[in-house]
Amino acid sequence: MRPLPIFVTLLLLAACSQESERTYTVDEFVTDEALLSRTISGCRDNPGELRNTINCQNAEAADGKLRLQNMRKALGG
Repeated sequence: MRPLPIFVTLLLLAACSQESERTYTVDEFVTDEALLSRTISGCRDNPGELRNTINCQNAEAADGKLRLQNMRKALGG
């Protein structure tokens, strides 16, 4: 009988937790530059809370990747 109260408690905690934000990959950010711009802007506006989130890290990686691609194009590569 003990597992039932534990299960109910876990179920209630899961229902009350905040809905998590969708996680985007680096490639998704590279293909959608508007999303990348919004995400980087939000991350830079609130670095204390958002700097270590997966979306901010992926957005920064995508930004770096796009910068390198643009430099290669500019140099004729």
